[in-house]
Amino acid sequence: MTEILVQSGMEEQVSSQARVVEHPAWPMLKDAVEQIRPWQSADGSIDFDAEGAPARTDAEAAVRRVAEAVEQLSPLLPYDAAYHEAVVKDLHRWAEGGFEVPDFLDSLLAFHPAARRADGLQHLVVFPMYTQNGNLDRNLEALVLRMVWPDWLAELERTRYDNPLFCGITFEDFTSGYDTNSAVLFPETIAVREAPERFSWGGIFCDREAARFRRVTDAAVGILGLELPEDIAAMVHDQKRCEEAFVLWDMVHDRTHSHGDLPFDPFMIKQRQPFWMYGLEELRCDLTAFKEAVKLEADGVPQARDVQYAVLFDRMFRFPVTGDRIRNYDGLGGQLLFAYLHKHDVVRWTDNELSIDWQRAPQVTNQLCADIEKLYRDGIDRPKLVHWFAGYQLVSEYLAPHPGSKWAKGPDALDLTLPPRKLVDDVLPDEFPLSMFFEALSKKLKNVIASTKGITADSAERLAA
Repeated sequence: MTEILVQSGMEEQVSSQARVVEHPAWPMLKDAVEQIRPWQSADGSIDFDAEGAPARTDAEAAVRRVAEAVEQLSPLLPYDAAYHEAVVKDLHRWAEGGFEVPDFLDSLLAFHPAARRADGLQHLVVFPMYTQNGNLDRNLEALVLRMVWPDWLAELERTRYDNPLFCGITFEDFTSGYDTNSAVLFPETIAVREAPERFSWGGIFCDREAARFRRVTDAAVGILGLELPEDIAAMVHDQKRCEEAFVLWDMVHDRTHSHGDLPFDPFMIKQRQPFWMYGLEELRCDLTAFKEAVKLEADGVPQARDVQYAVLFDRMFRFPVTGDRIRNYDGLGGQLLFAYLHKHDVVRWTDNELSIDWQRAPQVTNQLCADIEKLYRDGIDRPKLVHWFAGYQLVSEYLAPHPGSKWAKGPDALDLTLPPRKLVDDVLPDEFPLSMFFEALSKKLKNVIASTKGITADSAERLAA
C-alpha cells in the first residue's frame, strides 16, 4: 500500500508541475551558459591569457547569473534540491579557484534521477561536460528534461529486465552542446576530480532517437523503393510509437552490456580493443533487444513489434552511413547486419529496389545474435589475441576487409612478439569499407542525415507540417 501511495504522490507531483522552460529564469540561465562556453578550453578551464579571453570579473558575473538562475528554478523541482544546492556550490568553487579545470563531483554524487522514475517528471541539469557524438570539449551545459517511464515500461523493468540505473528521457530545452547528434546523458562525460566507484544512472533521449529514426527511415524507404507492412509504415510516421519502441529497446540494450557470457568488458576504462570488437558488442546488445522483442510480441506487448523494425531499419539504413569511417564501430555493426540478412536471402536488392522477407527476418536476425553469443561463449576459453582473430573471422565472413589490411592476412602478417594492445596499431582506420550498395546510399542520404543534427520531436513535427 505504501508503494501505491508513493506512486500516487509522484503522479500528482508530476501533474502539478510548472514547466521549467516557461519560467523567466530559464532563458537567463541559458544566456549565461552560452556566454561562458566560448571562453572555455577543451578541458573546461578558462585561460584568461588567451586571445579573446574575458575579464575575470565578467566570467565571475556570468557564473553568478547561472547560480542565481538555478536557485530561482530549484523550487519547481523540490526532489532535486540537494543536487541544485551542490551545483551552486560547485559553480562558486570553480570561480573562486580561478576557473581551472572544473570539478563537479559533489553535484554529480548528489544527482539521482534513477531513484525517482515517474513519467513526465522534470529535471534541470547543469554540468561541465562533453556530449557524446556531439561536442568533445568539456563545456558548461544546461538542459531541462523529462522522464519517460510509463506504467507498461516500469512493469517490464520490474518483472523481466531489471535495470535500476536506466532513465528514458526527452528534451524540453538545452544549450549548444546538445544542438548536435548527442542523444545521451551519461555521468562519465562530466568533469570531476576523480571517477566515482560506480555510477547510479544513465539517460537516453528517446525523443531524439525516434525523430532521427523517422526522418532517415522515411527517406531510405523512398530511395530504396521498399514496401513496408501497413502497421510498420504507420509506426514510422508516429512519433509517440517510435519513442515507446526506442525506450524499450534502449532499456534492454543497456542492461545487456553486463549480461550473458562475457569473456571481456569491451567498454571497460583503459581497455584497448580492435574496433570490430566494440562493434560486435553494440550489435550483440541491439540483437538481444530484438530477440527479446520477438518474445514480447508473442506475449502480447504492443511495443514489441515496433522494437524489431526500429532495430532493423536504424541498424541497416542509418548506422552504416552516419559519421566518418574512422573506427566507426556502430557503422560496422549495421553493415554486418545488412550483409548477414542479404547473404541469407532475407534482404534482396534487385532491379534497384530493396525487398525484405518479413516472415524470415526475425528468425535470421536471431540467428546472427546466436552466432555472436557463441563467439562470446567460446571466447571465455581463448587468449585475448585469439579471441580478436575469431571476432575478425566472424565479421570478414560477411564483410570484405580492406585489401591492404594486415589483419586480413592472418597472424603471420603481424609481429606477435608485441603485446596485443600494440597490435591494435596495425588495424586500419576503416578495416571494412562500405560496400557499393552503402556507398550509393550514403550519397543519397547524406543531406537527410545532416538535417537530423539537433533534432527534437517538436522540430521534426514542425518540419513535417
